[in-house]
Amino acid sequence: MNSFQTTRGNLKDSDIMLKVLGPCVHPNKLTVYSQKVFHMPPFNLQTHQQNRTYKQMDSFKWLLNKAYVNGKWISAENGETFEVTNPATGEVLGSVPDMNGSDTESAIKTAYVAFRSWKERTAKERSELMLRWTNLCNAHKEDLAKLITMENGKPLKDSMAELSYGVGFLELYAEEAKRVYGDIIPTNAKSRRLLVLKQPIGVCGMITPWNFPHAMITRKAAAAIAAGCSVVIKPAEDTPLSALALCQLAEEAGLPAGVLNVVTVSRDNAPDVGRTLCESPLVQHISFTGSSAVGKCLLSQSASTVKKTAMELGGNAPFLVFESADLEAAVKGVIACKFRCSGQTCVSANRIYVQEGIYDKFVTRLAEEMDNELRTGDGLQPGTTQGPLINQRAVQKIDSFVQDAIQHGARLVRGGSKGQGNFYYPTLLSEVTSQMMCAREEIFGPIAGVLRFKTEDEAVIMANDTQWGLAGYLFSRDHSQIWRVTERLEAGIVGVNEGVVPCPEVPLGGWKESGLGREGGKYGIDEFLELKYVCMGGL
Repeated sequence: MNSFQTTRGNLKDSDIMLKVLGPCVHPNKLTVYSQKVFHMPPFNLQTHQQNRTYKQMDSFKWLLNKAYVNGKWISAENGETFEVTNPATGEVLGSVPDMNGSDTESAIKTAYVAFRSWKERTAKERSELMLRWTNLCNAHKEDLAKLITMENGKPLKDSMAELSYGVGFLELYAEEAKRVYGDIIPTNAKSRRLLVLKQPIGVCGMITPWNFPHAMITRKAAAAIAAGCSVVIKPAEDTPLSALALCQLAEEAGLPAGVLNVVTVSRDNAPDVGRTLCESPLVQHISFTGSSAVGKCLLSQSASTVKKTAMELGGNAPFLVFESADLEAAVKGVIACKFRCSGQTCVSANRIYVQEGIYDKFVTRLAEEMDNELRTGDGLQPGTTQGPLINQRAVQKIDSFVQDAIQHGARLVRGGSKGQGNFYYPTLLSEVTSQMMCAREEIFGPIAGVLRFKTEDEAVIMANDTQWGLAGYLFSRDHSQIWRVTERLEAGIVGVNEGVVPCPEVPLGGWKESGLGREGGKYGIDEFLELKYVCMGGL
């Protein structure tokens, strides 16, 4: 029995919905499920609402329809384009060039020419340009956030958070550009001096995901550009507009032509462009964030030219709640960690393990908190906390996970239903086991599956029973237990009594099949630097 059923009395369903969700939802739009789970349904933007949004975004300034190569706004060589749509409404936001391998090769050559002069700029010059870029992003953050919501679907509040996160990388690496230090090593002979230099690696190819269309670009490109490299970026086909907006502001900041290049590519042409970046002898580094399957393909393609690579790949993050935990804090941690961006983050809680002594109470409280906190709808609508999934393929995948779990004995506590279009309602499953798809595969959606464990050892063994090792979380007030479990978790990122842990200052990356290298913090710039040992003799 949920909290609504115990208090509904003679109230109508619509009255309860209005009481819980507020006036932002109209009673005629309500959807009531057999489990008595209530959510705000997706809104369809009307023409006047679209026009109002565009006016708020300084007209169509940010809806760019050209790729950006060598400081110029260009079309594809063959003139082909593809559409970019709003996943919440299905509305077409615009069209961008559908570039191919030939277009990409031209961009690489441009980037190589630019690199030869950019690497000669002083660290101070690079820093000053990047700070101007940072300030321009901050000046336009509201428009940039709305653009993210329009092409990605996430709630505006989440988009604003992404902007702050993404701009943080620009600011951080503007400073780190001035802190690329080499070493002088104590000599082994009086006549010699031993030095280590750090120098920019060269042209960097970058393939970025749709779930953080602004921040995943700045996290990679800011570090590379600060190091003295040039970049060619292939943004996700679902979200190229945020990448182009960053180019517009970089151009305004004075970044030289060819240092930052963006080739826009449809899903059909993506393999050709990825292969071109990986196999080009002019590209010295490949950075990718996305699925493990695609990452392995890119690694294979990069092997022919022995490129340096940085890969942030799939995740299957465990979230451990021990009996010693602050239960309310753990519940709120799951809400933040699991349902942020509708669960579409690599570090989302994927498997929630709860010690059996508090299992039932935890599930009850999590269901209540979902009822109180989660509201599904268009990301531009006030009050929305859960936007759409990115496309119909994602919806079908999520639904298949839910159906598989139910068929194998899981209990549906909340949600479990498709909404209109690309929406899927936040879902809570209890009595989940390790054999179910939602526990074995990366979910990337709003499903919270809760599993039981008895002992600390059992929890750690279950948590590590996966080929991925990107992130892990634990909630406990036992300090000894915190240290033991933290050190035993096989993950590159661990949150202790915290559900949202990424920030620009720290190294982010995974163990096992979750990737190679690190992004963020002082560690991130090292990915784009080569070491050179120098022995000076005859002294």
